[in-house]
Amino acid sequence: MAAHPHNRLGLYLSIPFCRSKCTYCNFASGVYPASEHARYVERLIEDMRAAGEWSERMGLELPRKVDTVYLGGGTPSLLAPELVERLFAAMRAEFAFEPDTEITIECAPGQIADATLGAFQTVGVNRVSLGVQSFIDREAQVSGRLHSRAIVELDLARLRSAGIANLNVDLIAGLAGQTAASWEESLNVLIACGVPHASVYMLEVDEDSRLGREMLSGGARYYAELVPTDDAIAGMYTRAIERLAQGGLDQYEISNFCRPGFTSRHNLRYWQRRAYLGLGLDASSMAFALPAADDADARHALRWTTTSELTDFLAGPEPVETAWLSPARQHEEAWFLGLRLNRGVDIAAVERGFEPELVARALQVVHTLAEDGLLESDGRAVRLTARGRMISNDVFQEFLGLDAGQAQPDLQRNRRSLASR
Repeated sequence: MAAHPHNRLGLYLSIPFCRSKCTYCNFASGVYPASEHARYVERLIEDMRAAGEWSERMGLELPRKVDTVYLGGGTPSLLAPELVERLFAAMRAEFAFEPDTEITIECAPGQIADATLGAFQTVGVNRVSLGVQSFIDREAQVSGRLHSRAIVELDLARLRSAGIANLNVDLIAGLAGQTAASWEESLNVLIACGVPHASVYMLEVDEDSRLGREMLSGGARYYAELVPTDDAIAGMYTRAIERLAQGGLDQYEISNFCRPGFTSRHNLRYWQRRAYLGLGLDASSMAFALPAADDADARHALRWTTTSELTDFLAGPEPVETAWLSPARQHEEAWFLGLRLNRGVDIAAVERGFEPELVARALQVVHTLAEDGLLESDGRAVRLTARGRMISNDVFQEFLGLDAGQAQPDLQRNRRSLASR
């Protein structure tokens, strides 16, 4: 029997527009004409208004009360102030925002106009995530970033002056030309900035980014030959955990660190499997089925994803890619999403929420992985060890197929808001 959903919703809005495309980026974003912005916002609003009726037809329970909002990208701060205000007016017309709703917007340093910052204040933005990636100007430049350390520091001061103190800074371990010394400098500057939240990602090498394709093909463009080795990147990640903790930013999730009271509430809902509605390019959503009169506890859930092609999205509503998640599949997700968190998976909670046979199989996996030094348990919770975090994807793979060989579920694609940030 699957756990009941919470009665609050998170909204994720994908804003795919960028001033330049970073070499390492594998998101559905790009450099598009500003003339597309207004039509894109209209399409977001159209889907927003249709979400309730569509969910009802699908037999889903889509909460109307909202407690987290996340605008990810891309670079949402490139939207004109009037478009930001129109978007939020539509959200507030369709959903009931809680008084303490966490409202996050991703921004690129140096790309927050004064009028846009004023719009943030008007619509109630209370959290900003800055895609810094490196405080070393040369490393940022060769990666396609358009800012300098000085610009980042200026934007942090501007945001605080505007009353937005809940700030996140992203860093990437593994950028071209990065060294242990330069990484240490970036970590030190981040701590000195006094931000209450940081996200640290290890460079992904895949065919969905220009740099990844170049590295996989053995080429030299985009400074591919200067990318650190896997072992060096792993060392940088390990050092980030140590150094950020020394600076008061404790790790609470594989890629996320914060001071007390500053966890990303929106990201937490992904890892806790709470309902979220994703709107826009390549955005994913998840909601639970309405309970059946004769089987109120064994609820399925639906995950659906929009197109990753801007032209198709702007053309109008289209069928989305859907995947029903059985209670057994949700049990798998409870393990591999919950293990992302440093506090781990609450054993009693999964025992209350799912069939005993499924939980027993999972605990057998836990026992085996604990013997390998990848998991640890105190009898109440199961957590990744430091070694387990380094190969977490391999650990998560062991929890797939617990319900007699089911295929791997589609994962939410809202990375960094999935998170992400």
